[in-house]
Amino acid sequence: MSKAIRHSILLALIIVIALSPFSSLQAAQIKTLSPAELALYKGKDRETILLEGAKKEGQITFYTSNTWVAGPVSQEFEKKYPFIKANVWRSDSKSLLKRLTEEHTAGRYLADVVETSPEYVTLLVRENLLQDHFSPELAAYDDDAKVKGKSGVLAWTSREIYISLGYNTKLISAADAPKTLKDYLDPKWKGKMSIAGTTTGTQWIGAVMDAMGREFLEKLSAQEVSVQNMSGAALSGLVASGEVPLSPTIFNSNIFTHKQKNAPVEWRAIDPVIAGVGSSGMVVNAPHPHAALLFLDYLHSRLGQQVAMKGGLSSARTDIGSLEQKFKKVYLESRYGPEELEKKFNEWEALMRKLFIRQR
Repeated sequence: MSKAIRHSILLALIIVIALSPFSSLQAAQIKTLSPAELALYKGKDRETILLEGAKKEGQITFYTSNTWVAGPVSQEFEKKYPFIKANVWRSDSKSLLKRLTEEHTAGRYLADVVETSPEYVTLLVRENLLQDHFSPELAAYDDDAKVKGKSGVLAWTSREIYISLGYNTKLISAADAPKTLKDYLDPKWKGKMSIAGTTTGTQWIGAVMDAMGREFLEKLSAQEVSVQNMSGAALSGLVASGEVPLSPTIFNSNIFTHKQKNAPVEWRAIDPVIAGVGSSGMVVNAPHPHAALLFLDYLHSRLGQQVAMKGGLSSARTDIGSLEQKFKKVYLESRYGPEELEKKFNEWEALMRKLFIRQR
């Protein structure tokens, strides 16, 4: 064999090895990816890279406005990845946006993943606070469940919940409980109703205003409805204990979990039922990008969504059966643009203060 032929064969072997999946895999692992590159990485070794990186990071900081996602879903994530500590901060959407915006303005990058309602996600996108990212789980979601970025997504739907009537069955029978909005005006409910003073209650005021007009709300205010300075989730606990007999601002998911603990509660859909959609995304300059991407993969995976559904939530995945909800739903976030919705929220909050928050 001539020297030229041997040289040609050696060169061919080098080319084959260089183009082999194994060498590509090694190259990808050796290459240092920036957080932005990592977020959009689609290589076959993506999971390996995320796992190795997350082990070094050891934690993730997660901001959410949903109690069940903050609790059981995050806890199950820790069980699957025991080397990652989930630091969770839960608050209403407005407080969450304020905190995240202030942190980034001050150059303090603490949060890795954020999960909140679509109108606040829109504001986060407008402020360039969300990182364009990829996940193999995206294939299981329709386009209308995604806020698309240039190359991936900025956020995508992770849960859906509903706001309507929650009541204590030891104090109120199913036959007596309100069945329509007008039933709230019955004199027997005077002084027995409460509404959440956070964005949950504000949304309900807005939905009723749109459906029934201000005159109805003025009549309702004569029922001595108390406004509790707490979330709808916390208020559901007062309904379960019997401290509050009934409230029209209760999430079906919270009643679902209370019933699993044998609490005497029930939930009823009364038009208009407010649909609350939760969307999740990776925060720009996330300090733990590997863990952040693993968390987003898990949250939107079939397993993660099944854990969410155990809390009464619905899933946007196309390959999983969500809880059947046979009632008309109102999507306030879709009805108004972010700027208009912010203006509406201010109007509804002012109306709540004027009609329901007063000295007795």
